[in-house]
Amino acid sequence: MNFNDLSSARPDLAFIAHWVPKNAHVLDVGCGDGVMMDYLQSDKQCSGYGIEIADDKVLDSTKRGVRVIQQDMENGLALFGDNSFDTVLCLSSLQMMKHVEPLLRDIVRVGKEAIVSFPNFAYWPHRVALLKGRMPVSESLPYEWYDTPNMRCATITDFRDLAEECGLEVIECVALADGHRVSFLPNLRGDLAVFRLRKKVNH
Repeated sequence: MNFNDLSSARPDLAFIAHWVPKNAHVLDVGCGDGVMMDYLQSDKQCSGYGIEIADDKVLDSTKRGVRVIQQDMENGLALFGDNSFDTVLCLSSLQMMKHVEPLLRDIVRVGKEAIVSFPNFAYWPHRVALLKGRMPVSESLPYEWYDTPNMRCATITDFRDLAEECGLEVIECVALADGHRVSFLPNLRGDLAVFRLRKKVNH
């Protein structure tokens, strides 16, 4: 898969991919159909693994040539040692976890750097829906309240606070709308939040 294919299919992933260095050893936690790892392997010569629980997505990833470990992310990443990867990705998956904080700590433990994305609940159409007495439904939150896999709702500010509590350094934080960076009022106008994180270095 080349960059143009990724950009047209998933502009959010195309934006995030530029943060992953060439030849990096990558772990994609909740890799889905493997499209991101496929791109990183073929276009940026990265190596690594995906982690996924769903049978159909594991099969899709395998067909793309992605090495997948089938396991529930809720069980953590104990099979990997500290700093086993250059970059750990957790893209639009963390909000589906019951236990967000332990998984976030584990992601940053096994990776020198982590990239986490999630739907921004403070996005203005979400606020409008709530004002109308409805749970939000949007491109980044495409499910109805009764069938959503998303167990946690967070805003950019919420996640920044959690990162601070976990002793993590926010290298960069970006809000995206349709895969494009939002600079003005990002917490209001961005539907997807993306954080680059690493462990704080104690001097």
